[in-house]
Amino acid sequence: MFALTRNPLARRVLRPAAALVDRRIERRTGPLRPEINTLRREVAALREGHNAFGLLFDGTARSGPRTPTPAQLDTLVAQVTRVTGAPRDAARRNVVIAYRNVIALEMLAVGRLAGSTQNICGKLATVPLLAPRAYRDVLEIGTLYGLFSASLMRMLHRAGVEPRMTIVDPLAGSQLQPGTREAADPTGTPVREDVVRANLAFGGAPGAEARIVRGFSGDDDVRARVSDREYGVIVVDGDHSAEGVRADLEWAEKIAAPGGIVVVDDYGDDRWSDVKSAADAHLARPGSRFALLGAASTSAFLRARD
Repeated sequence: MFALTRNPLARRVLRPAAALVDRRIERRTGPLRPEINTLRREVAALREGHNAFGLLFDGTARSGPRTPTPAQLDTLVAQVTRVTGAPRDAARRNVVIAYRNVIALEMLAVGRLAGSTQNICGKLATVPLLAPRAYRDVLEIGTLYGLFSASLMRMLHRAGVEPRMTIVDPLAGSQLQPGTREAADPTGTPVREDVVRANLAFGGAPGAEARIVRGFSGDDDVRARVSDREYGVIVVDGDHSAEGVRADLEWAEKIAAPGGIVVVDDYGDDRWSDVKSAADAHLARPGSRFALLGAASTSAFLRARD
């Protein structure tokens, strides 16, 4: 058939038949022409809207796109429900509110939130459903730009907890991870205290009052300053090496409040396999105060025994 259409003689012979087919198609589709033209205009408008949508939600200057699928959200809601024991409606509410916070803050703030959409929303949705109300102190080990702290303060405030935030981070100009190559952040924003302070303002009064302790979580002077209280929530998101995770969990054993929650970020993330292996090894130690409640996305949630 393709050979015939390339042959000049065949094309001349077939031309009348092709013209007849075209006329018949035109007669049948002619009444639909207005609707077809309308559809073309609507498709063009949708394409223009999609471009604007991409500017708001794609992965440019972020950790990745902020466009989770319905199936991904359903999976996350089920995970939050299992970890917390909360009703599914409450878990879904928190996941949706967390997502709205992520989108709003990344649009307005300086820098970005670190992690996939499911990872971030899983932490933000789960912690308020688990956090002990009697202890309002929150410790974040490793903050990058301070946006997760700001988001977490907002989520806790919605749950009726007015948190007191402490942040430990070297704030050395860029994100530091032992064993990895230092690279420019996709946002182009330096990791500095003034940037973190600007973002903490989105956490309201607790953000303005947040305590920032510059240094590494393993530094003796940092630990001395931060160990002045018990924490109802501790987020372990600093050194991702096995040694670093192990040291942070050993420290958390001493400063976690009774019934407190410890979040081990990037647990089960294949890019940071040492995190899970170190956390599992710690939990298997005799005498550990921590019990594994479960995981949501790539974060593990531990409860401190009294």
